[in-house]
Amino acid sequence: MDHLWLTRVGIGIVAGLRSMTAPAVVSWAAHLGWLHLQGSPLAFVGSTAAVAIFSLLAVSEYVLDKLPQTPRRTAPVGFTARIIVGGLCGACVGVSAGQPFLFGALLGVVGAVIGTLGGYQLRTQLVRALKVNDIFVAIAEDLAAIGLGVFLVSIR
Repeated sequence: MDHLWLTRVGIGIVAGLRSMTAPAVVSWAAHLGWLHLQGSPLAFVGSTAAVAIFSLLAVSEYVLDKLPQTPRRTAPVGFTARIIVGGLCGACVGVSAGQPFLFGALLGVVGAVIGTLGGYQLRTQLVRALKVNDIFVAIAEDLAAIGLGVFLVSIR
């Protein structure tokens, strides 16, 4: 039970790193029965349609993130989207564990802010320090977001 707050903040961090990875992972987890959202207002997240939509959006984001004209994640629209998605995903993880919707959502929002700001700083500093093209760090960030997300929704 003590780790529950960490999983909600963690899934928010994933949303801050890659806004569509968090809902894709949460959706797959609910669809596969790893997260239990049946009977809650969040049950739609585990539907086949939600899995397909969130998965397509996540793959699209992996591609779009690498384009030079893509706005920074800290831009108002992107930041707002990450906060909303972090809240949704935090709520899903919390509701699955029988915890209050609002508490999970708030922890997901905190994680999204951490992931957005921290992820941006870490990525830009790694590119400078390693003297590599941004795409290499971006791909590593994609993989880290996916791995962390899957880990967090698989914790029982």
